[in-house]
Amino acid sequence: MTIERLQTGARMSRIVKHNGTVYLCGQVCADAQKGIKEQTQTMLDKVEALLDEAGSSKEHMLSATIYVKIMEYFADMNAVWDAWVPEGYAPARACVEAKMARDALLVEISVVAALKE
Repeated sequence: MTIERLQTGARMSRIVKHNGTVYLCGQVCADAQKGIKEQTQTMLDKVEALLDEAGSSKEHMLSATIYVKIMEYFADMNAVWDAWVPEGYAPARACVEAKMARDALLVEISVVAALKE
């Protein structure tokens, strides 16, 4: 079985494809100075671009793990998430409160998806 790694650096690959499945590394926002809604939207925009590059899409997401800095952000993050996920294509999902790698980050996501057939 072939493992394909895309956008690989010394520490990690942003995309790994194996056996019809796409694994994305954790994605954060484009601008950490913004609020939770903006951080969530730009994070999801990055996920969508990576899925597209990998030959997948948000309609093919299998699971998502979302990390929020504090649960007070949960409702605002969900408002953006709910508008982004196509109706009928919600993946299995977990959401947990977690310490972020940088203090300004409010949300991070890790996604697993199937390749398009």
